[in-house]
Amino acid sequence: MTQAIDFALVLAAPWILPGLGLTLMFREMVLSIQRDTFWLLPTLLLILPLQLPASVCRREEPICFPKINPSLSRDGDLVIGSFLPLYAVKVSNVIEAALFTSQPNKDCRSYQWFHKNFQQVITIRFAVEEINKDPLLLPNISLGFQIYNAYHSDARTLESSLQWLTGRTQPVPNYSCRRQDKSVAVIGGATSALSVQMGTLMELYSFPQLSFGPFDPILSDKTQFPSLYQMAPRDFSLLRGVVQLLVHFKWTWVGLVTTDDLRGEEFLWEVTKEMARYDVCASFIEKIPVSERRHEESAVEFMPRIIESAARVVVIHGDTDSLMVLRHSQLPFVPTYKVWITTSHWDITMRPNYVDNYNFHGALTFTYLTSEVPGFKSFLKTVNPDKEPEDIVLKEFWLSAFQCQDKYEKLELEQCAPNATLEDLPIFLYEMNMSGLSYTIYNAVYAVAWALHEMLLRTSEIASEENGESWVPHPWQLHAFLKDIQFNNSAGDQVFMNEKRSSEAQYDIRNYMTFINDTEFLVKVGQFIPNAPPGQDFIMCEECIDWGWIDSKVPRSVCSDSCTPGYRKSTKKGEPICCFSCSPCPEGEISNQMDVDHCVKCLEDEYPNKERDHCLPKTVTFLDIGDPLGITLSLIAVSFSLLTTLVLWVFVKFRETPIVKANNLVLSYTLLISLTLCFLCSLLFIGRPTAATCLLRQTTFGIVFTVAVSSILAKTIMVVLAFRVINPGSRIRMWVHSRVSIFIVLICSGIQVILCGIWLGTSPPFPDLDPYSQPGHIIIQCNEGSDIAFYCILGYMGFLALGSFIVAFLARNLPDTFNETKLISFSMLVFCSVWVFFLPTYQSTKGKAMVTVEIFSILASSAGLLGCIFIPKCFVILLRPERNTQEGIKKKVNLKG
Repeated sequence: MTQAIDFALVLAAPWILPGLGLTLMFREMVLSIQRDTFWLLPTLLLILPLQLPASVCRREEPICFPKINPSLSRDGDLVIGSFLPLYAVKVSNVIEAALFTSQPNKDCRSYQWFHKNFQQVITIRFAVEEINKDPLLLPNISLGFQIYNAYHSDARTLESSLQWLTGRTQPVPNYSCRRQDKSVAVIGGATSALSVQMGTLMELYSFPQLSFGPFDPILSDKTQFPSLYQMAPRDFSLLRGVVQLLVHFKWTWVGLVTTDDLRGEEFLWEVTKEMARYDVCASFIEKIPVSERRHEESAVEFMPRIIESAARVVVIHGDTDSLMVLRHSQLPFVPTYKVWITTSHWDITMRPNYVDNYNFHGALTFTYLTSEVPGFKSFLKTVNPDKEPEDIVLKEFWLSAFQCQDKYEKLELEQCAPNATLEDLPIFLYEMNMSGLSYTIYNAVYAVAWALHEMLLRTSEIASEENGESWVPHPWQLHAFLKDIQFNNSAGDQVFMNEKRSSEAQYDIRNYMTFINDTEFLVKVGQFIPNAPPGQDFIMCEECIDWGWIDSKVPRSVCSDSCTPGYRKSTKKGEPICCFSCSPCPEGEISNQMDVDHCVKCLEDEYPNKERDHCLPKTVTFLDIGDPLGITLSLIAVSFSLLTTLVLWVFVKFRETPIVKANNLVLSYTLLISLTLCFLCSLLFIGRPTAATCLLRQTTFGIVFTVAVSSILAKTIMVVLAFRVINPGSRIRMWVHSRVSIFIVLICSGIQVILCGIWLGTSPPFPDLDPYSQPGHIIIQCNEGSDIAFYCILGYMGFLALGSFIVAFLARNLPDTFNETKLISFSMLVFCSVWVFFLPTYQSTKGKAMVTVEIFSILASSAGLLGCIFIPKCFVILLRPERNTQEGIKKKVNLKG
C-alpha cells in the first residue's frame, strides 16, 4: 500500500514541481515499481491524466530497439493499431523478460521470427491501401495503421500496449508523447490470453479491440469485455469434425495434447464427451504449460511420453505460439511414426528451424475454409524491400526468410536473393494463400472502416475545429456503430460484428506432405461443413492421403484388435470401453461387421451359418410322402390295411365255421374294419399339413382306435358273460346278446366322439411353423391346439385298453376251445406297451421324428392287435381246416380229456 501511495505521488510530481530533475526521478521510480508491483498498474493508470514534458518525449531511442520491438506504421487521418505475433524474444531468465527495460545490447538479435505471421502485416497494408483507394468508403479520409509485435507474455504484451498508447519506447503510464492521437481502434489478440491481457489495459480507455484469434465464448461476456469484438467465426463444431475424422478411420485409441489453460480444459471436456458417443478413448492426455514460453527448456518433459505411447494417432489442440514447443522438441530426421491431427488454431507448418519437418509428415490438419480475396495474391507478388527502403521490418523479414545472415548488420538487400519474391519461399516461411487469421484481420480492418464511415455520415461536422486541426472521433464513440455493423467483403462473404449472428466456421482438411528435397505441401483431402445435411457435412478422399513414414494403408490406432464377423465385443472389467475381448455370437445370432457390440438374431425363416457371420434361409421340412421314410411308412400302412381286409374276407367267407361263429361274428367284423381304418389313418400324418388334415389326424386316430379297443373290450366281456350264463338259474343270460356288445362299442366310442367334438369346438388343431426346434429347418407341423384335449383322448383310449387287458387276463383260463381271451390279453399287452413307450418318445422329439413316432405307434399297435387276435385264427381256418369242424373239436376235447 505504501508503494501505491508513493507511486501516486510520483505521478503527481510534474504538476507540483515541474522540472527535468524531478521527471528523471519520476522515471526511475516507475521502473522500480514496475519490477516490484507489476500487478498494480491497471489501478494506478486511473489516478491522474498527466502529460509528459517535451524534454522527456524528445529522448532518443536505444540503437537496438527496432530489433527488439519493431513497429511499422503508415500515417493517415485516422489510425488503426494492431498487435501481431511476428516473433518471440529468446530469454534465459523469466524475471528479465518481465521487465519493461530494454535488453542489453548483446541480446539485440536474440529473437526468433514467426515468418508466416508476416502475412498478417501484409494483409493490413493491403486492406488499408484498398480502403484508401475506394471512393465510396471513407471518402476524403485516409486510413493509417501502426503495427506492434505481440509477445505471448503478460509483461511484454502490456509493454507493447503502453508503447502504442504513449508513443514512447520506454512507456510512462498515462503519459502520451503524441501531439494528436488519431487512433480509433486496436486489432490484436491472436489468442484468448493475448486478448485478455490487452483488454485489461485497452478497456481503461474504451478502445475498441477487435480480436482475430479463435472464437472464445468467455470473450463474448460484455460485462467483462464491453469493448472487445471477436472477428473469428464460431468454432464450436470443430471438435465434432475431429471426432468424425477419428470415427471415419476407425481410430478408437488416441492421444490428446492441449495447452494447460482454461481453453485447453474446455476442449478436453467437450472432445472426450463427444468421443464417448462413438466409443473412442483417450490413451493419454498431455497438457503443455504455456506460462513461461521457454521452449527449449520445456520440451524434454512431455515429448518422450507422447512418442512412447501406444496410440498411433495424436490430436493436438492449441495456438501456434503455445505449441511451438512441439517444434523445438523434434529430433531432426527421426520419424515418430504417429499420425498427427491438428486443429485450425495451430499452423503445423510453422517451425523454428529449416529442417524439423519430417516428424509431422502425413499429418491431417483442419484449416478455416475461406473465400479468396481478389487481388491479394497479385499484391503479394509486388512486395519487395527494394521498393520500400523505409520499411525496416520488411528488410529484417526479407534477410531472415532468405537466410542472408551475413547481411544482417549492413542490411544489404542487393546481394540477398536478387529478383526474389514471396512466392519463392517454402510454405513454412510464407504462403501465398490467405490464411484464416489473415482473412479475419482483413475483415477486422474493413469492420473499423465501415463503422467509421457510418459514424462520419451521421456527423455534421467532420473537420475544421477552432485550432484548425482535423477532427478525430474519440474511440469510445465508435462502439455505437461498430457493434451492429454488417457488410459484404470483397470475397463475397457476409461479415457480422454481432457475435450472436456470427456464422459457424467451415473447414478444409489438409494433408501435410514433406519430401526429401525439403519441399512441403498442404493438400486438401477432405472437408467439414457443420451446417450441411447429414452425409454431406463430412467428406474425405482416403486415396489422396499420404500417410508418411507409417504405411501406405490407413494406420490403425486401437487398444484391442478388431473383432471379426461372427464375434462381438466384450468389455474388460476396470478398463476403458475401447479395450475389449472378442466373444463368439450366441446360438442363433450373427455379426456381419467388424467390432460390433451386440450380435443380431436371424429372422425366423433363417439360421446362422457355421461361422455365424451371415444368415442362411431355412429349409422347409415335413414328412413328405415323396421322402424315403414317407414312402416306406405309406407302403407299410397300405400293406397292413390290405392284409386286414384279406383277414376280413377270410372271416366273411368262413363265417359258418365254428371258430368264426364262436367269437361274435359282428364284433370280429367291427374290429377288422376299425383296424383297417387304423392302418389307413396313419396316411393322414404323411404329407404337408393342411387345415383339413390337422383337424382329421388325431380325431380320426382317436375314434377308430377307440372303436377297435371297444370291440375288444366287448369281446372280452361277452366271453366272461357267456361262461357265467352256463350256470343254472343265472340271471345274466339276458345280457348275452349281440345287441349288448354293440351297445358297449357304441357307448365307449360315443364318449370318445364327444371328447373329440369338445376339442374341435374349443381349440382345434391347426397348421403351424416351428423355426426353432431344428437348426436350419422350418418344420411345418400340426399344432394340437390343446395338449390337454389330446392327452385326454389318449388317456381315455388307454383306459379302455387297460380295462380290456384286465378282463381278458382274468378270463384267460376259462375252459373253452374257442376262448380267445388269451389272445386278447397278449394283444392288449402289446398295445399298451407300444403306447406307454410312445409318450416319452413323443415328448422328446420334434418335427418329422415326432410324426414318425406316432405313425410307428399306430402301425405297431394295430399290427399287434391284428397279429395276436386274428392271425392264429386265420392259420387254423386256412391251414388247419380239420380243427375248424365239429369232429375236430370233439377229437381235440377227447384228447385233452
